[in-house]
Amino acid sequence: QLQAYGGGSVQAGGSLRLSCAASGRTFSRRVMGWFRQAPGKEREFVAAINWSGDTTSYADSVKGRFTISRDNAKNTVYLQMNSLTPEDTAVYYCAARPPEYRFTSTYDSAYTAWGQGTQVTVSS
Repeated sequence: QLQAYGGGSVQAGGSLRLSCAASGRTFSRRVMGWFRQAPGKEREFVAAINWSGDTTSYADSVKGRFTISRDNAKNTVYLQMNSLTPEDTAVYYCAARPPEYRFTSTYDSAYTAWGQGTQVTVSS
């Protein structure tokens, strides 16, 4: 089970850190990802991190502004979001791949466990 939190409202140029807490004993072996869905748009990939944290991938739209990280001891994955713009406004979801998959993926179909989402609103 995944629970995302940390969303909120911020002005353009501001920062937020999202957290996703996972229950269960397989977290440390799972690739984790963040996706987002803006109103009227399809869900899109944001970032992903492998089980050890040494491999990450990002959507071009957030590269250089967002950082994904994880703390396996706390069963938590983070998304640090800096230099936010109104285009970053969306519901953000964390997701996990099955433990047998070791590589990050940009496809939401590759992730089988999803959190409930947390709203991020960026005003200009």
